[in-house]
Amino acid sequence: MVSSPGECDVRQHLGDAMSRVARQLQEEHGDVEGTLRAITASAVATVPHAMECGISYVIGRHRVEPRASSGDLPRQVDELQSRLGQGPCLDAVWEQEVVRVDDVGADERWPEFAREAAALGVGSMMCFQLFVSGDQLGAMNLYSAAAGAFDDESEQIGLMLAGHAAVALAGAEHEQELRRAVDSRDLIGQAKGILMERYKLTADQAFGVLARVSQETNRKLADIAVELSETGAVPGAAQRRG
Repeated sequence: MVSSPGECDVRQHLGDAMSRVARQLQEEHGDVEGTLRAITASAVATVPHAMECGISYVIGRHRVEPRASSGDLPRQVDELQSRLGQGPCLDAVWEQEVVRVDDVGADERWPEFAREAAALGVGSMMCFQLFVSGDQLGAMNLYSAAAGAFDDESEQIGLMLAGHAAVALAGAEHEQELRRAVDSRDLIGQAKGILMERYKLTADQAFGVLARVSQETNRKLADIAVELSETGAVPGAAQRRG
């Protein structure tokens, strides 16, 4: 089957748009908050008829936590869903990859939410699942002031964007965790060095001291290392001498 010139133009436009999005997200790689902001900006610029975008984390099916937003409206809608305990992010998105709400004010799935969201100026919405991790879900939510604003093209492009965004976000979070692990290792190494120099301990003995203090004080090993490095004192040493 041969594609028409119009279809080729649409595909070329979509491919160019996705390439721009991928470059924008890559520029923020390793910075979770920067990646979240880049996703919202890219969505408004790329998805047809999208006026606002918000990234929300849904915790335990009951709480909606705004993480990034192109404006005030997405944050207000997240707060509304948390307060009412109903809305597209809270339940439907767990079971579906995308939820399209063509006319928010007339939607009967979430009557209280529909009424108050329409009063905030929301005409239509699309919610895309970004990830599910334990009892936490990540969603990308698009908004328009007009009812029926989003069509099949909007949904298709939104799905493609959500796929790119999910990969970029997972990469940024992984890189951030690695950096934290390296930072913790460096801090622990510095604290071990202080103990080795001061008390003439071996590396294993110094680590044992840190581990025991961590267990006795019920604090993270890295936090013990930070305090020792900053103050020069072993946390809790005075109490143990007493």
